[in-house]
Amino acid sequence: MRAVLGIRRWRRNPVCRPTDRHEAWVALTALLLMLIAAPVLGWKAGALTDDSLRRTVRAQHEQRRLTPAVVVRAASGTSRFAQDPEAAVTEDSMQRSVVADWVAPDGTARRGTVSTASTKTAPGTPIDVWTDDRGDLVMRPMDISAAHTHAVLAGIGAALLAGGLTESVRRLVVWRMRQRRYARLDRAWAEVGPDWGRTGTGS
Repeated sequence: MRAVLGIRRWRRNPVCRPTDRHEAWVALTALLLMLIAAPVLGWKAGALTDDSLRRTVRAQHEQRRLTPAVVVRAASGTSRFAQDPEAAVTEDSMQRSVVADWVAPDGTARRGTVSTASTKTAPGTPIDVWTDDRGDLVMRPMDISAAHTHAVLAGIGAALLAGGLTESVRRLVVWRMRQRRYARLDRAWAEVGPDWGRTGTGS
């Protein structure tokens, strides 16, 4: 970043090489992109993600419902269907799998394995399970707070990614500029090298 601060001074320095000024302008451009463009891109990505997740949350809450069920017996293993609305957001909850019976909207009896954080899992215990319009087990719908959290993380990730890409491009451009400068120096040295140190050479 010192090259950025020295742009004004280098423009008036007669011994400053054009490549030095070019590198400084590249650094300044990258800095402005990281300070302005990257945050704007992150905010836009977060806003778009939040809008999309809000629609998803509304759709899930419209299509999924809590259905009364009755515990039949304990089940071995785990189930990806959590019946407790708070089970997905409670860190200290101990999930237990049970087999439960419930009735679908069309009146048919259903049975399936669900996970619950409740300590009461004896047969006959009433619980609630999440089902869709057909009565099939589904995952608990996403909370609006969880949607906001995902949107914020998406925005931060987009901003960091944009900043990282900008810095990577800056380094690549500067590397290419230096390679070209070294190549020109090598060609210039090759032209004067054989005569270097000889008195009266070229006269």
